[in-house]
Amino acid sequence: MGDRRAHSVPIPTGWAALLIVLITVPLAIVRPDRWVVVLIALVAVFVLLVADFLAAPTPSGIDVVREFPASLTLGETGDLRWLVQNRTGRPVRVGVADALWPSFQASRRSSRFTIAADRQHRFGARIAPLRRGRFPFGAITLRTSGPLRLVHRQQTRTVPDTLAVLPAYPSRDLMRTRMRIPLETGIRSVRTRGTGTDFDQLREYRPGDDIRRVDWAATARQQKAIVRDYRAERNQHVVALLDNGRLMAGTVGDAPRVEHAMDAVLGLTQVASKLGDNIGLITFDSQVRGIVPPSNSKAQFARVTEAMYLLDPQYDESAYAVAFTTAASRFRRRSLFVVFTDLVESVVIDSLLPALTSLTRTHLVMVAAVRDPDVAAWAAAAHHADVDESYRSAAAVASLDARERTIASLSALGVVVVDARPGELATGVVDKYLELKAKGRL
Repeated sequence: MGDRRAHSVPIPTGWAALLIVLITVPLAIVRPDRWVVVLIALVAVFVLLVADFLAAPTPSGIDVVREFPASLTLGETGDLRWLVQNRTGRPVRVGVADALWPSFQASRRSSRFTIAADRQHRFGARIAPLRRGRFPFGAITLRTSGPLRLVHRQQTRTVPDTLAVLPAYPSRDLMRTRMRIPLETGIRSVRTRGTGTDFDQLREYRPGDDIRRVDWAATARQQKAIVRDYRAERNQHVVALLDNGRLMAGTVGDAPRVEHAMDAVLGLTQVASKLGDNIGLITFDSQVRGIVPPSNSKAQFARVTEAMYLLDPQYDESAYAVAFTTAASRFRRRSLFVVFTDLVESVVIDSLLPALTSLTRTHLVMVAAVRDPDVAAWAAAAHHADVDESYRSAAAVASLDARERTIASLSALGVVVVDARPGELATGVVDKYLELKAKGRL
């Protein structure tokens, strides 16, 4: 990619400082009254510095290109390489330093080497980003040295590149398992029990089959019991509503709640689209931030990922009513809406439940949240070393009781609730989706 280059500036080296000390200090000590001699010596050193600077190759003759993947997933490592090309026509002692984001955790940011005339040099680093988002790269600084190594020619240039760090997807392997099992046995179980609505095939009766699925005409022709197999419907609609407000900024385990939710959204997207259902996404906090229309195309996973990875944490209260009204007006066909949020009793009673009525009248709604295992551990503690631990245990018990009341309130409204531990939210949501699909509730 192109770069924007500035003029090179002189940077004295340590050798220049040592030269000044070695020349001027002895003169000042031996002949303190001959300050003119010291001044002449300084002028001579200055002339040497200027000559060395002018003799140094210009950094403009050095090209630097970054090589890196277009995107990385949060938690993964990648390779970042710099390709340096010498166009000055002579060997150059060059230093390259890149202003990388600290969250990249780069194994190195700079290198110093000699590169022959009209040749290339490549060096690299490992990066392991700690944050998701779009990260523009900073400036690259080059230094070339003069023949006396007293002065560097330094030039800082902007090389416009951007790295996309996508949401972590630790449940990827588990979702692959879910996709294999439902396709081979889960959907097949829908067929054998006849709970789907789309006709699939005729087959011979097996013990346990529903007698209502016997095809009497085919049975008469074949002179043996034949049943109809039905498969789960395809092209059904699933919409994830991802809350990115204050409640989701809290950390559970080693990640914010919203990161656990993103993992589950990606898992649901992968499985639902694989099974032929159309899945979409709405992201919201104090307002609706993004809408991905439902689709089961191969590009849908990338669209959902794109809609989530740039979300910044918001510390405002979430506007459930705005998000759900938008969803209901945008998607009128009966759908499964999966709301990823937290189960705080006061928020659910005051804000979430009243807003859900705009969805539950027509659609099936699932609310998914991640449960903090530390709270459960504090509540289960039998022995307390001091009064503080007793108070903490009592508060944890009260918190869990409030959470159970919240789940009961949602269930009374007909909402399906998934409250899972960290690392289990994605599988919990996907398994519940498959169960609802197998029962024909979508």
